[in-house]
Amino acid sequence: MTYTSALPDFPWDTITEQAELARSHPDGLVDLSIGAPVDPVPAVVQAALSSVAHEPGYPWTAGSAPLREAAAAALRRRFGVTVDAGAVLPTIGSKELVAWLPTLLGLGPGDVVAIPELAYPTYEAGALLAGAKVVRLRPGEPPPAGTRLVWLNSPSNPTGRVAPAAELAEAVSAARDAGAVVASDECYLSMSWTGDEPFSVLHASVSGGRHEGLLSVHSLSKSSNLAGYRAGFVTGDPALVAALLAVRRHAGMIVSRPVQAAMTAALSDDDHVAEQLGRYAARRAVLHAALRAAGFTVEHSTAGLYLWATRDESSRATLGWFAERGILVAPGDFYGPAGSRHVRLALTATDERIATAAGRLA
Repeated sequence: MTYTSALPDFPWDTITEQAELARSHPDGLVDLSIGAPVDPVPAVVQAALSSVAHEPGYPWTAGSAPLREAAAAALRRRFGVTVDAGAVLPTIGSKELVAWLPTLLGLGPGDVVAIPELAYPTYEAGALLAGAKVVRLRPGEPPPAGTRLVWLNSPSNPTGRVAPAAELAEAVSAARDAGAVVASDECYLSMSWTGDEPFSVLHASVSGGRHEGLLSVHSLSKSSNLAGYRAGFVTGDPALVAALLAVRRHAGMIVSRPVQAAMTAALSDDDHVAEQLGRYAARRAVLHAALRAAGFTVEHSTAGLYLWATRDESSRATLGWFAERGILVAPGDFYGPAGSRHVRLALTATDERIATAAGRLA
C-alpha cells in the first residue's frame, strides 16, 4: 500500500467547481476558504531574515540558542508558560510536524490516534501516513484503549471554541491514564476576541505542573504572517522533544538559518503581534455582523482565525450559496462528519475584500 492510497482526497480538490463559480463573479473573488495571511511580513522580521542570508553552512536541527531562548521567553510573556529553552525544537511550519508526528513517535498499525470530533484534516492524515487508526472524540470523551496519541486544539480550527482549563486538564489526565502522548495544537492561542482565555496544555492549571507526555505545537504563520517562511516549533516534555530531535536529525528536517533568525526576531517582538490581532479583530466584527444579518447563526468563534456559521442546511449547499455571490468558504464536512451543516469563514482577507463580502451578504 502506498501513502497516497491510505489518504482521503485532498479537501480543497473537492470544491473546484464552487471555486470556479466564485471566481467568475464580476467584482472578483473573495476567498475566505483558507487561513493564509495577506498582510505584510513585519519589517523587523524581514530585516532578521536578510541579516544572515550571506552565511553558508548547515544550521542546527535543534535550532540556534537565541531562537530557543526567544521561544521560551515568548511563551512566558504571552501565555504564562514556563519551559526550558533546551526543550524547544523548531519545525518547518506546524503542518509538517502535525503530519509526521505519529511516524516520528513510532506509531504504526494497531495504534490509535484520537483527534477532536471537528478537527484540522492533517491530524487524520498524519495518523493514516503512519498506518494508525483514527478515532474522533467529543469534548470530555476519554480516549479508548490502545490510544498512543491524543490531539487537542484550543482555540479550535474550525470552530473557534475555547476549551476551559478544567476541560483540558481532564483530557490530559485521561490521556495519561491511557498511556498516550498529548499533542496540543496551539497555533491560535494568541487570538481571543470575546474574553474567553485560551490555555496552553503546558500551563500549570492544565498540566498540573508536569510536562511529562505533553507536547505543545506552535506556528508563527498566523500571529506574525510567516506562512510563507514555514516557521513553527514544538515544546513540552524534554524527553519527547529529545526523541523527536534524534529522528529529525537523521531525516534532515532542518529549519533554514534565515528562517531561524526571522523566528527569533518575531518571538522577541510583541508589538507586531498586537497590531496584527487588531486587524483580525476589526475584520471579524464586520464579517460576524454581516453573517448574522444574513440569517446565519455563528457558533463558538470566540477565538481563533475563523467564523463557524450555519443556516441549518448541508454545508455543500451553503458553499454553493456563497459561491454564487463570489465568496469561497470551506464546507464544514472538511473537518469531520459533525460539521456537515456548517461552513468555516477565514478572517484572512484584506479589509477591502472583507467589506466586499459583507456587502454581498447584505
